[in-house]
Amino acid sequence: MSELKKYLKSELTGWNPFDIIWLIIATAVILGLSIYWEDTWVSLLAAVTGTWCVILTGKGKRSSFIFGIINVVFYAIVAFQAKYYGEVMLNALYYFPMNFVGWFAWKKHMNDKTGEVIKERLTLKKSAVVYALTAVAIFIYGFILDRLGGNLPYIDSMSTVISVVAQILSIKRLMEQWVLWIVVDVVTVIMWAVHFAQGGETIATLAMWAVYLVNAVIMFIRWYKESKEK
Repeated sequence: MSELKKYLKSELTGWNPFDIIWLIIATAVILGLSIYWEDTWVSLLAAVTGTWCVILTGKGKRSSFIFGIINVVFYAIVAFQAKYYGEVMLNALYYFPMNFVGWFAWKKHMNDKTGEVIKERLTLKKSAVVYALTAVAIFIYGFILDRLGGNLPYIDSMSTVISVVAQILSIKRLMEQWVLWIVVDVVTVIMWAVHFAQGGETIATLAMWAVYLVNAVIMFIRWYKESKEK
């Protein structure tokens, strides 16, 4: 079997009715709100590809990194227009190259039977260390963003720093990523809700993060059941 056929077979394996329905509903919500509010095509494209990325990540599919690459480019543009500079730097300088890293890292740990990546989780002690270091980094980066004149610097910092750590955990196939993604999603939903309330035309972006939050809760439960402690 050629490499391409093997990859395609892996991507199409393991989908149950719930996964398919969730993907369709999430996409429909993004499209519906974007059309109703006449959002920009850049915001819409960022939202749709971002939604597919996180759902495919939860499924343990390598194609998540392909959609992730597209998403970060367009989302960085949306964040720049909203003056969320932490988000811009996070996506352009970090997520973009890390999606390539994730693509190759996951390739070595795929389960041929399920078509999904093999999932693991940290011990309680290791988890506590990760969370403590993340908290310290949030305060330091928030101070820097505040000096740069960014909008909502400490909220922006929390979203950015936790996202950096969560992405590393994602590439390492660790369940703890979803705990951090839940925090990121709550903070970022608030951030974009504030921007939308102030007149920003970013309903697709706000809807995207709301979908991210629901997806993170679903995938936390799934990965906790399917992961083994390391």
